[in-house]
Amino acid sequence: MSKPFSLAIDAMGGDNAPDIVLDGLELAAERHPEARFLLVGDETRIGSMLARRPKAAKLCMLRHAPDMISAEMKPTAALRQGRQSSMRVAIDSVAAGEAAGVVSAGNTGALMALAKIVIKTLPEIDRPALAAIMPSARGDVVMLDLGANVQCDTRNLVEFAVMGETFARAVLGLSAPSYGLLNVGSEELKGDERVRAAADVLKESHIGPTFHGFVEGHDITAGTVDVIVTDGFTGNIALKTGEGALKLMRDLLRQVFTSSVPARLGYLLARPALDRLREWMDPRRYNGAILLGLNGVVVKSHGGTDALGFAHAVDVAMDMVTHHFNDRIREGLSRLSMPAAEPLASARP
Repeated sequence: MSKPFSLAIDAMGGDNAPDIVLDGLELAAERHPEARFLLVGDETRIGSMLARRPKAAKLCMLRHAPDMISAEMKPTAALRQGRQSSMRVAIDSVAAGEAAGVVSAGNTGALMALAKIVIKTLPEIDRPALAAIMPSARGDVVMLDLGANVQCDTRNLVEFAVMGETFARAVLGLSAPSYGLLNVGSEELKGDERVRAAADVLKESHIGPTFHGFVEGHDITAGTVDVIVTDGFTGNIALKTGEGALKLMRDLLRQVFTSSVPARLGYLLARPALDRLREWMDPRRYNGAILLGLNGVVVKSHGGTDALGFAHAVDVAMDMVTHHFNDRIREGLSRLSMPAAEPLASARP
């Protein structure tokens, strides 16, 4: 077989597909001229559209998939009925070794279910984890799991830490990223048995020197550590709370600066600084959640993003492919010393 495609792209997934997908690939083609993309979708619909984007067309091979998975389709239905969908065909190409990874802006639940069933986890991984990059006062931070696993045991948390640390090295370019376990307090006696046991394992591991210990919710935005490790239940709540807080802040700033004539004048004076703040907090910069621990790279773009956001998701996936992310995970896990069959409390307190 010839050299695998860099990425398979689900052309039909997302609120504004295929337009934003193709526009995003046109931007990504400028940044990754060496890449080869397998573009999967309805070729009667996207063939002529791709031809109007010459940079993307140069790097893409089109594969026909007549169906698409809707945003409303349940994961179980996607598994049964979506065999000819653009998402499933793209994922199949990764499982077959034709592509190193896949990027989709489609149905999140379907993508996670199909990826876990079709691509499967690495032999060393018990469960995959959903990770994303977030802003903080000290720069970008990585957080996982964000919802793939509602309940986790000690082994899962340790594996998440290894994957998160490796991800921060590959994507954020950090040589020795610090990491911590999200908990209800920073003291060693805080939390339940599984979190305390995970901390004990990590302290003695090969990444022990950069283990900060327990961190709390405010440490996420403070940038206390480079990687926040938690279960999917807590992580998803923290993520949605943070997104809501950012939206509230934007709405309040809009109200303040439109409340009076002096306020509007103040906005004109503050506009350069506010533009920098807007750019720093632009959600498109953080687009691209990653399902870590699979036999291939899987990146989920936000369904409502634009071309710039989708291009960023492609950037994240390309970073993981280029840096041989899965090989580095295998290496990290092989250095762990942890009983594989010692079940600890997985239920939440």
